[in-house]
Amino acid sequence: MTQFITRRTALLSAAASASLALTLPSRVLAATTHEVQMLNVHPEDRKLRQVFFPRIVVIEPGDSVKFLATDKGHNAQSSKDMTPEGTEDFKGKINEEIEVTFDKPGFYGYQCQPHYAIGMVGLIVVKGEGMMDNLEAAKAVTHRGKARAVWGDIWAEVDGMDLSA
Repeated sequence: MTQFITRRTALLSAAASASLALTLPSRVLAATTHEVQMLNVHPEDRKLRQVFFPRIVVIEPGDSVKFLATDKGHNAQSSKDMTPEGTEDFKGKINEEIEVTFDKPGFYGYQCQPHYAIGMVGLIVVKGEGMMDNLEAAKAVTHRGKARAVWGDIWAEVDGMDLSA
């Protein structure tokens, strides 16, 4: 059976779609995908090895972070006890790009499993109501190797940020 779309049907369909779009929260319509590279060498400081770039990403609820397998031998996965309560952990495979959407405000620690002890870690901050709820718990997690010092640097940087805007 062949269906014909009349101008009236097309206009009504367009109006219904526009009406639906107006009822959605503006963040849903404007969700952004942020990129984090998994690198062997920092692009701005060649002395830094096995890094995520950038290592801190501040996003809005509904935004995504795409971890790019820029250099081989890395993965991105959530760090144990460093995510808001009730959220799901994520774990990419080695050499795999993975995209994760973050809906709940809070602090999300992540790492490269093979390079964790040498400090390949990072942080995603999802702004919004309840953002600070897991901050102290995330800061209290103990780390080994160079990851301990890198997390100290990350937390110092976060303490200096204006996250209210």
